[in-house]
Amino acid sequence: MDSPADRTAPVRSPGARDRDEEGRARNARPRDGLGRPLPYGAQGVPRQPEGVVRTPADTVAEAQRLLDEGKPFHAHEVFEDAWKSGPGPERELWRGLAQLAVGLTHAARGNTTGGARLLRRGAGAVTRWAASAHGQRDPYGIDLEAVARWARDLAADVEAGTPVDAGARAPALRG
Repeated sequence: MDSPADRTAPVRSPGARDRDEEGRARNARPRDGLGRPLPYGAQGVPRQPEGVVRTPADTVAEAQRLLDEGKPFHAHEVFEDAWKSGPGPERELWRGLAQLAVGLTHAARGNTTGGARLLRRGAGAVTRWAASAHGQRDPYGIDLEAVARWARDLAADVEAGTPVDAGARAPALRG
């Protein structure tokens, strides 16, 4: 029996661009835990299905699981789904969390400049969201102050040349 991820997996046509079942361009190469493409035929990690609408609590739980497993690229996709499907006032929160996950991804890949920049951008986004009229300090149990502090500290470590293990440096979203 196919899993939902298998049914939406891109199709590879010889000599043609990879496309998903709806005809949109989508790379069919397998990915590693940090989202880097692997050669066709290599064993990768399962991709996160796209466009999944989850409750906020499920979003936080799934993203935390992936972060703890050292898969921040995949956690970013979970946050991106919430960003795209959530209510308007929360979109900036989820976008900021997605930026933090992408920042951790880049930091773990060794991209010092991009990783630090995205970590700081995400920290700023969640801090601004919490300070806004719509913001809360701990939405869905997420300690935004602690998450922003984690991101700024990690950005400084990345810029100092400290190698980053994504699973070991994953944030604790709920404190």
